Amino acid sequence: MLSEFVQHQASCLNNTRRQFFGKSAMGVGTAALASMLGKEATSASAPLGGLSNFPNYPGKAKRIIYLMQTGAPSHVDLLDYKPLTFQKHGENIPDSVREGVRLSTMTAGYDNYPTLAPQAQFHRGPSGTMISDLLPYTREISDKICVVNSMHTEAVNHAPAVTFFLTGHQLPGRPSMGAWLSYGLGSANEDLPNFMVMTSVDRQNSCGQLFYDYYWGSGFIPTKHQGVKFRGTGDPVLYLSDPDGVSRKMKKGMIDDIAALNTEHYNEVADPEIQTRIAQYEMAYRMQTSVPDLTDISDEPQHILDMYGPDVHRPGSFARNCLMARRMAERGVQYVQLMHAGWDQHNNIPTQLAIQCKDTDQPSAALVKDLEQRGLLDDTLVVWGGEFGRTPFGQGDITNPLKHGRDHHGAAFSLWMAGAGVQPGMQYGKTDEYGYNVVENKVHIHDFQATLLHLMGIDHEQLTFRFQGRRFRLTDVHGHVVKDILG
Repeated sequence: MLSEFVQHQASCLNNTRRQFFGKSAMGVGTAALASMLGKEATSASAPLGGLSNFPNYPGKAKRIIYLMQTGAPSHVDLLDYKPLTFQKHGENIPDSVREGVRLSTMTAGYDNYPTLAPQAQFHRGPSGTMISDLLPYTREISDKICVVNSMHTEAVNHAPAVTFFLTGHQLPGRPSMGAWLSYGLGSANEDLPNFMVMTSVDRQNSCGQLFYDYYWGSGFIPTKHQGVKFRGTGDPVLYLSDPDGVSRKMKKGMIDDIAALNTEHYNEVADPEIQTRIAQYEMAYRMQTSVPDLTDISDEPQHILDMYGPDVHRPGSFARNCLMARRMAERGVQYVQLMHAGWDQHNNIPTQLAIQCKDTDQPSAALVKDLEQRGLLDDTLVVWGGEFGRTPFGQGDITNPLKHGRDHHGAAFSLWMAGAGVQPGMQYGKTDEYGYNVVENKVHIHDFQATLLHLMGIDHEQLTFRFQGRRFRLTDVHGHVVKDILG
């Protein structure tokens, strides 16, 4: 007995401070944590993740494909038809229209704010919705989409505005929307990540927008819920291929041995990130088979490839990513986030806007049509839009036919949604005659997020995570479901 006591004391003395506090979590710490988390703690052992009380009700959508157009597409040039701006081109927008609206530092000190006419004419689509000639393919599917012309945000700079849309807060550190969905609902596919991300840029690399990892991060919820980014060149995921001489059987043995070591460590310190590590090793192993099958488009019929446009043959392009998004949807991936940069047109809108539309219009519309013909649009929600809009007034010398543009504008802008649970062929909300302010049916970022969660069967006020003494949620303490657009 004495020798055992001595050995125990020696073991305690050899513990580091980190080990001591880690092991403490197995006792009182674990009990307190379980008390605070309630159902959140008990749901961690679910086979495919997710919380036991989610979804809260049957959702219309099983998955979301978010076509995030970073840099901010100009709503007044593309989706929000304002005939007065053609007539008033070059005339100052009245002070009564502009007062009280926050502008960026690039134009806040201007003496004049001349109206800038749209870059192309507008015509009606099948639904009667007026859409720019720069988006002919989107106009063709106007009877399948709901155009929301009354979005607004407080953000006026790109990174905070994108972060706000994707995480519910302008500062980094919060879980992204895909991470929240993975946390609440779990996964429908054991062989692919539940949250997948693809990025693309315009060929001219004209606006230099960066894609930060926190746009698809998990914030303070377990990291197994963060997005997995697919690359446009080489292996879609780093280290997908085994080195020469390593067989599948050998790799599986290595994964099993690592899992055993990690399990032993978890039993000592109860760190949930160790369970994440185990799960991610196993997922990576399965992805070595599932990802090559996913990315091999040789089985796609030629008429489908033609529908997405010629750029579909270029890996890493927006068109290829749209096709990949459809293939992911077929395989049960719950949240696919495509991010395309190139819309920040401060001084090149006469040339670059048309290029951006050409690169993104056809594949975006093709994705909707492709999903519909496969019976997937009924339970897939597709979203297209940027982080804010562009000013109805011109930035720079608008008499220069090539060198002028529009500044950031958060007070009013547009996006469109299609698919599960959304009324097709609808326009919602209204701006003033300049497209400057929302005058009817305002939709805030948190309202938009609440609506997306609702369509996935989640009450946005119920999906929470306790962190640093309070319960957080995607919509913070705001947000209302926009019921008028629901089918």
